[in-house]
This record gives sequence, structure tokens and C-alpha cells, in this order.
Amino acid sequence: MDRTARPGTMHAVDLRTAIKSLATVDGPILKVDRFLNHRVEPALMSSVGLQFATLLGPLGPDLLLTAEASGIPPALAAGIEMDLPIVYAKKYLGPGARYTFSREVASPTKGTEYRVEVARHVLEPGLRVAIIDDFLAGGRTAEALGEIAEEAGCTVLATAFVIEKAYTEGRARLEAHGWPVWSLVQVESLANGEVRLAP
Repeated sequence: MDRTARPGTMHAVDLRTAIKSLATVDGPILKVDRFLNHRVEPALMSSVGLQFATLLGPLGPDLLLTAEASGIPPALAAGIEMDLPIVYAKKYLGPGARYTFSREVASPTKGTEYRVEVARHVLEPGLRVAIIDDFLAGGRTAEALGEIAEEAGCTVLATAFVIEKAYTEGRARLEAHGWPVWSLVQVESLANGEVRLAP
């Protein structure tokens, strides 16, 4: 079998093209599980990592912070480009008694509440941290990560996302903490099941 000719591979497809050709709309939800947060396309993710490195590199972070599972591929791609470690918060349902920094997060899209946790020994005071995630909508997970970083004595330099729903409250939520917000692609609307991207 010629593996270089498999259908669905992305050797030169950029993020905007992937969203337009492969994303689907399910009510208020933009589903990008064909290339970003379930099936992951390595070539596309490498490009995402390079873009994040260009944005975040000049800030001089010591570490990249994200949440499992969907934040791991873009954060890892950026970490490889920037030669930085990444820490991913683990998500739990129900009570726990672990020695961690943690926050409760409500997920409107999933209709559940979960807890994000980072072991205390992996976040040292004084680190300069950049937060990366796949999606910015309500901003609750990124806010929890930023609060965890600050509780650990770290400085949050910026928050960065692969895709942002520009019409939601996430950006304002994060900027209220004084954290800069960057996104690689902004979605302006999902009206009538059509994905409209910002220029």
C-alpha cells in the first residue's frame, strides 16, 4: 500500500483551509475532530506549533501550560519548536484528595463540571508561563489554568489558542485578569450552519 497517497492526509493544508473543508457545525458547536482534537494531523500541528512559537517566543516563557486532552497536541508542537517543557493539567470528575493546584470548571458544551489539577511539584514559583489550548469559547478552562499558575507563584505571560469563537465571552474573561489573548484563527459566526472566519 502506498502510504504517501492515503486520502485525508495533510501535507500542505493550512489551518484556515482545514476548518473550511473539514470542520462541521452542530448547533452552536464547531466540530474540528477530523484534524485537531480527536484525529490529529501532524503536518498541520507542526504548522500550528511554529505559529505559536512565533507569537510566544519573544515573551521568553519558561514553560507552556495546557489541559488534557485537546490542548496537548498544539502545546507539544509549540514546545518542540521553542525547546520548552509543557505541563498539562489533568481533568477529573468527582472529589479528589490529591496534593495539587486545582480549580472547578463548568463546561457548557458538555453540560458537566470537572476539576483541572496540576501537581504542585511541576509548577515552580517564579516561572514565566504561557497557556496554550485548542479552543477559546467561554474561556473557563484557560482561566482555571491561569489561576493555577498564579497560585503556584508563576507569571502568566499570555494565553494562546488555535481557534477562537470571537463572538463569545472568553477573550473578555481572560483579559479581565490582565492576560493577553492571541488566537491563530477567529470564527466570526456559525449562523445557518456556515463557518465564517475573520479575515
